[in-house]
Amino acid sequence: MDKIIHSFSDLVWSDALIYLCLITGLYFSIRTGFLQVTYLKDMVKLLFSKNESDKGISSFQAFSLAISGRVGTGNIVGVATAIAMGGPGAVFWMWLIAFLGSASAFVEATLGQLYKQESNGEYRGGAAYYIEKGLGVKWYAVLFAVLTIISTGLLLPGVQSNSIASAVNNSFSIGTEHYNFPLVGELPVNYIGIVIIILLALIIFGGIKRLGKTAEFVVPFMAGIYILMAVIIIVLNIKEVPSVLKLIFSSAFNMNATFSGIFGMAIAWGVKRGIYSNEAGQGTAPHAAAAAEVKHPAQQGLVQAFSVYIDTLFVCSATAFIILFTGQYNVLGPNDTYLVQNIPGIDYTGFTQAAVSHIFPGIGKQFVAFALFFFAFTTIMAYYYYAETNISYLVKSGNKKTYIWILRVVFLFAAYFGTVKEAKIAWALGDLGVGLMAWVNIIAILLLGNVTLKVWKDYKLKKKSGNMYFNSKEAEIKNADFWEK
Repeated sequence: MDKIIHSFSDLVWSDALIYLCLITGLYFSIRTGFLQVTYLKDMVKLLFSKNESDKGISSFQAFSLAISGRVGTGNIVGVATAIAMGGPGAVFWMWLIAFLGSASAFVEATLGQLYKQESNGEYRGGAAYYIEKGLGVKWYAVLFAVLTIISTGLLLPGVQSNSIASAVNNSFSIGTEHYNFPLVGELPVNYIGIVIIILLALIIFGGIKRLGKTAEFVVPFMAGIYILMAVIIIVLNIKEVPSVLKLIFSSAFNMNATFSGIFGMAIAWGVKRGIYSNEAGQGTAPHAAAAAEVKHPAQQGLVQAFSVYIDTLFVCSATAFIILFTGQYNVLGPNDTYLVQNIPGIDYTGFTQAAVSHIFPGIGKQFVAFALFFFAFTTIMAYYYYAETNISYLVKSGNKKTYIWILRVVFLFAAYFGTVKEAKIAWALGDLGVGLMAWVNIIAILLLGNVTLKVWKDYKLKKKSGNMYFNSKEAEIKNADFWEK
């Protein structure tokens, strides 16, 4: 079964998907005039606008909810994996997919806002909604919704919980134990997994408002503390910055003899882990974007574009520099031979803990475990919201509450299951989920690109006039019912 999962994951993440992600980001960057640079000031300004309502959350809460999905295990273990499999050059390709992907993130988030609708007193939206309303292809929308429920409800939570359990076990030796239970026999028990599902249950039963409030409080705290630690480590190693940057760029462009044999792997793993981390083009962040209360759909698109920067250019870079400064990493070459083996006996799940411990021996492992807990836990929260939103899309009435309760039980089981499963299989399942959603969503946003450009043109005109509002009929966009008033 493990071999089948790995083979299917590799098939989904073929070179075709890698280059599709890069080309899509480049295409939208050009068509929007590289808004990720030219409208950076607007992104920051819109981030803090106070526009919360009874039906929608504020831009900052939507940003925080999306960041909680983006900033997670991928920022700590994912970066380590990219370096382990693709060498230091993979970091450059993570940066590139973040820069280009921010344009893709703008497009999908704007579409999420454009085609959102009200459901039970809350705003709902996402890729399934804009595929059905924008493209008019119901079966394709249903396909995305089903894939998202399976991916975010079953395949992806285990990656985050597995990383939490691994980090806590490395720091405090709290692993999985096996007990014999009456009637059912021997079962694995992980106490960290039990704590995770109890905390999750308290939050996910509270709805989108509680998710938004929790993310608004936790996300700035967790990201700020982690980046502060990285800044301290960078300052302590400031003389090493030029050599680390040289190592990254020389490896990225096949000019480093040590890593020349894995040049293709640097691109593949950099893009793969970059998208896993920042989710640009994956189709998950539009769910959070649609929940925001804004005057114009493009406003939330710009906010979500900025969230990609926070995720990859700040948090992922922080992890990469920590690992490369300290040299606490291994790089696997062809035929499972090591090109670099600085820390024998430690795989990629422990690189960041080993690196921080190298600088702060007394607290390093515990600090990373603490950061990873918050990073991964808030990502699991976001995954639940994505899955529930697609349940709401598929089931408009009738027994919707029953399906949501089934989702909650399955979701909590998946989160617990990840804590007692091996890291490699957990990551293979996670990659499979991300890849399947990305294939469907990227094709959809390319087909809807002209619609987004109409919204973008309207935003620039409204900004110039000083009267910010949006009317879909004025913009000649059909089926955006919410914005017709």
